[in-house]
Amino acid sequence: MINEQGLGVVTPRSRTRQVMVGNVAVGGGAPISVQSMCTTKTDDAQATLAQIQRLADAGCEIIRVAVPNSAALDGFKAICAESPLPVVADIHFDHNLAIGAAHRGAAALRVNPGNIGSWDRVDAVIDAAGEEGIPIRIGVNAGSLDEAVAERTDLTQPQKLVSSCVSFVHHFEERGFSDIVLSAKAHSVPVTIETYRMLSSELPTYPLHVGVTEAGTLRQGTVKNCAAVGTLLSDGIGDTMRLSLTADPVEEVDVAWELLSAMGLRRLHPELVSCPTCGRTQVNLIGMAEEVERRLHEVKAPISVAVMGCVVNGPGEARDADIGIACGKGRGVIFVGGEPLRNVPEDQLVDELFAEIAARF
Repeated sequence: MINEQGLGVVTPRSRTRQVMVGNVAVGGGAPISVQSMCTTKTDDAQATLAQIQRLADAGCEIIRVAVPNSAALDGFKAICAESPLPVVADIHFDHNLAIGAAHRGAAALRVNPGNIGSWDRVDAVIDAAGEEGIPIRIGVNAGSLDEAVAERTDLTQPQKLVSSCVSFVHHFEERGFSDIVLSAKAHSVPVTIETYRMLSSELPTYPLHVGVTEAGTLRQGTVKNCAAVGTLLSDGIGDTMRLSLTADPVEEVDVAWELLSAMGLRRLHPELVSCPTCGRTQVNLIGMAEEVERRLHEVKAPISVAVMGCVVNGPGEARDADIGIACGKGRGVIFVGGEPLRNVPEDQLVDELFAEIAARF
């Protein structure tokens, strides 16, 4: 198999079976898909659909919504009927909500069997998913482990999470249901990494949904998610991802795509390459780079754009990018495809750069 970098290697990701969440393939070497979760109330279908559209515009590929009570089921049905993205129902505690969501258009169910109750209730959810031909994500969290597992002192936290997943998967298999995606989340980066490495080894054929749960606000959450998920992706682990943040969910999608781009796995948006500045810089590079970054949000092309501040590395980095600026004293040279185009005054550089981007990309 040829992986995303074009290398002939077999990764854990390429060995997982493929599951369809609506029209999005998960596992089996399919592109790593980007997910998020709505923050709106599900019984307000129009507000939820508006948020889903914003997320779709940002590059989200699978969306999850909470179904906390029976009053939300009518809104959920309307959302599924009109959503531009496949909708996953997020269910806790009440198996009837999972069954109701399955019959109202869910593209998948996300359940934690440990808090659904008896096996009879779990079986009823499995049967409903089977009838509708939709997958189930078995989602185990460190904060909501089955009590019998959580109280064991002979197991580490990663072992508890993996043990729970293994027991649930075996039960689902005994019921003849294998259309499964797995997640085992924690807020700790080291626990997340160890858990998913063990899970990939113990259950190598099941697609994995990766991410750090309860990661925090935008800055801390971005760092924790990128540290954990970036490590796992470099191991070839992870078929779909949600980078949870206490922020606008569009931020989750933006960070996920930035991570995939940085890892060389997928790119949706432009990549900005800019130097950190130093005493040799003779332009307002920080302001220039920030303006370029802001304006790149409107560019729908997976190009690399360099904004370099001095003559030490600037010309070389600008040549390596699809298009770039290498600055000197109050001026800069615009490079396109590795070739210098023209020398431009500092106050015109950004406008000239974007004129070239608009013309060429």
